[in-house]
Amino acid sequence: MPRTLYDKLWELHEVIKREDGTHLLYIDRHLIHEVTSPQAFEGLRVAGRRLWRVSANKATPDHNVPTTNRELGLEGITDDVSKLQVTTLDENCKEHGIEQFDISDERQGIVHVVGPEQGITLPGMTVVCGDSHTSTHGALGALAMGIGTSEVEHVLATQCLVAIKQKNMKVEISGSLPEGVYSKDLTLSVIGKIGTAGATGYAIEYSGEAIRSMSIEARMTVCNMAIEAGARAGMIAFDQVTLEYVKGKPFAPSGREWEEALVQWKELRSDDRAHFDKTVDLDGSKLKPQVSWGTSPEMVMDIDSTIPEPRSNSESDALDYMDLKTGMRAQDIRLDQVFIGSCTNSRLEDLKVAASIVKGNKVNKDLKRAIVVPGSGLVSRAAINEGLDEIFKEAGFEWRAPGCSMCLGMNPDQLDEGDHCASTSNRNFEGRQGYKGRTHLVSPATAAAAAIAGHFVDVRQVLKS
Repeated sequence: MPRTLYDKLWELHEVIKREDGTHLLYIDRHLIHEVTSPQAFEGLRVAGRRLWRVSANKATPDHNVPTTNRELGLEGITDDVSKLQVTTLDENCKEHGIEQFDISDERQGIVHVVGPEQGITLPGMTVVCGDSHTSTHGALGALAMGIGTSEVEHVLATQCLVAIKQKNMKVEISGSLPEGVYSKDLTLSVIGKIGTAGATGYAIEYSGEAIRSMSIEARMTVCNMAIEAGARAGMIAFDQVTLEYVKGKPFAPSGREWEEALVQWKELRSDDRAHFDKTVDLDGSKLKPQVSWGTSPEMVMDIDSTIPEPRSNSESDALDYMDLKTGMRAQDIRLDQVFIGSCTNSRLEDLKVAASIVKGNKVNKDLKRAIVVPGSGLVSRAAINEGLDEIFKEAGFEWRAPGCSMCLGMNPDQLDEGDHCASTSNRNFEGRQGYKGRTHLVSPATAAAAAIAGHFVDVRQVLKS
């Protein structure tokens, strides 16, 4: 019987189907950060349990780490709660023998950037982390899911996860993306079309010409926001692009093990005539740069359109919160800050795109701040080697150390009350980036162009000029 990629990954890892309809899945890789792990480790300690498979766990702090004064290490963390969470992760990793890329390690970074770039995430794996955007790792042909703190403890103790199998959804993107339209615009367009509950109860497989032509970095941006469409997971089939990305990574197999892995990985695709419970089709060639106008990722518009009439109380409330009005153009929205970073858009490819827009220009004088935060120390090093940091700094951007930064405001990088921010992150909820801050989700190219103009502009026109 033809099977989808999701079906194959599920069947490879299913330990048992239980009488209550749930399943027990074996977990190949467990990624850990400082926010959702302290209670899990304490639960193990109280119960007198040890880790089932130490080597399957890797850790790095990311949410609470500051992006300035990093040469001070732990002493650079001024918030007591943040410092406690980071030091607790250090202590737990030492106690249990877990390999960690700590705050002073160049390999430290956002967990969803570090996992793939180190080869910790590999095709065919089940990957979990106590963070909702774990779906990012599905770009490598893996089944990756975010889990809660109690589940973190369960995985630590058993290397298994109790899960409910989802239905299959295919999102097919035909055609090629036009110049100035990027993977972030694509994934926002999908969410705008189906809504934030459109994929609830499903695992999404992204496919089509536009997806196949993407780099792994771009594919990770797409899968990262599958969770914003309500999906449990997002994934993309293994192909030559995946192979070239994984080959030579520090934790990737080599020699004979590599050849054996390839035999299995080449099966990581949906069979012809595999059944999908739901299919969504978009023409990639007709997509435009996107800007979110509301307080949910589904509240997005094309860069050359206007804010629509509210269709619900939540949309009316969103307009009030954002201090915007129906009929306004994206270009009418004045900005206070610009943030380029997060697990959605902080990889080298993202920084290159943004730098190409910024080069030779200056950040608008009316902006309070524009910051660039690489996704890991290795991304930062690669960017510096290519001179990207100097391009940003000469334009007036602040070049920061790796971390989640302003994506979620659990560290000093936050918006002031009422600020409008062009952000390459993944969520625009009320207060997400700071108390009463107003977030507009965009691609790195659109964010860079907006930083120069002080308001949103159509990056397609910028590229033409």
